Amino acid sequence: MTGPLAGVRVVVLAGMGPVPFAGMLLADMGAQVVRVARPASRAARALSLVDGLREEQDLVNRGVDTVAVDLKDPDGVELVLRLAAAADVFVEGYRPGVAERLGLGPDVVLDRNPAVVYARLTGYGQAGPLAREAGHDINYVAQSGALHAMARPGEAPRPPVNLLGDYAGGGMTAAFGVACALLEARASGRGQVIDAAMVDGVALLTAKLQGLRAAGLFSDEPGTNWIDSGAPFYDTYRCADGRYIAVGALEPDFYREFTARLGVDVTGWPDQDDRDAWPRLRELIASAVAARSQSEWTAIFEGTDACVTPVLTFEEAARHPHNAQRGVFDRVDGILQPSPAPRFSRTPARCPAPPASGPVDVHRLVESWCSA
Repeated sequence: MTGPLAGVRVVVLAGMGPVPFAGMLLADMGAQVVRVARPASRAARALSLVDGLREEQDLVNRGVDTVAVDLKDPDGVELVLRLAAAADVFVEGYRPGVAERLGLGPDVVLDRNPAVVYARLTGYGQAGPLAREAGHDINYVAQSGALHAMARPGEAPRPPVNLLGDYAGGGMTAAFGVACALLEARASGRGQVIDAAMVDGVALLTAKLQGLRAAGLFSDEPGTNWIDSGAPFYDTYRCADGRYIAVGALEPDFYREFTARLGVDVTGWPDQDDRDAWPRLRELIASAVAARSQSEWTAIFEGTDACVTPVLTFEEAARHPHNAQRGVFDRVDGILQPSPAPRFSRTPARCPAPPASGPVDVHRLVESWCSA
């Protein structure tokens, strides 16, 4: 095994969205991650597979071993507790109180293993009026205030798929918490409980915006600010071929570089900082961009400080020379997947691999862990 977390053992109770993603992040970094799933059934498959997704396509389970355990059977619960006793990390993503009812709550697990890091990953957290409410990514992003900012003037907010709540605010924040708690446990010899809520995590991502709001530099009216598509020089534009380019020419020098390469006479164009004229400036930029194809604009702006890039599909992103040279993506068994990040000079992360196609023998795994 390679990676900065090599030697760390993690038990994850199977769940949806952020829970397997947190497990994947830890596994990518070298941890031995075991996912505890219910015995094969349609209900169990619904926990990890969505819309007919096959196990080998469920990339968030890459590098993760799966064991099938009936958590309603006392013998099954005992097996999981034996794993937890030999683990460094225990992760669950149930609503508050469910793990306790299963006999796998933090008090029981920490009693078996006082040094274990017990991570609880939910939408609204372990306490508060909404703690036991059902929800999904869109609900947590809305509750945090972030979704309100993701709109153009007069239009409905548009959630950025489920990247913010499930993965950035949820799984990634939880994995960061686990790494922090592991570091502390190595010094103190004591574990602790992590309350990782997606609402909290998404709210944390808005820290810079809250500072801008306090300074009067970010309006609560969505789509009117410099970095939320309000500024015409920070937006996407349609090209002659129907494809798009992304423009991020915020700084004056970058903006001058951008306009100088549009191929039109910009004499008389509104000043970049004239907010009242932004609608007119947007029209002028859109008209100029519409005259050429995406590939033409890519060639024109390549190697400049204009901060212009083509809007790429996933396949195009994988083929782009920069991403290809860095290995940002990998293709394993014909399936495109992102490579582990970040990168380490001395303890590199695991190479991407296909998810395991079936469960491993739980009894053999327990004996292996407990005898080590």
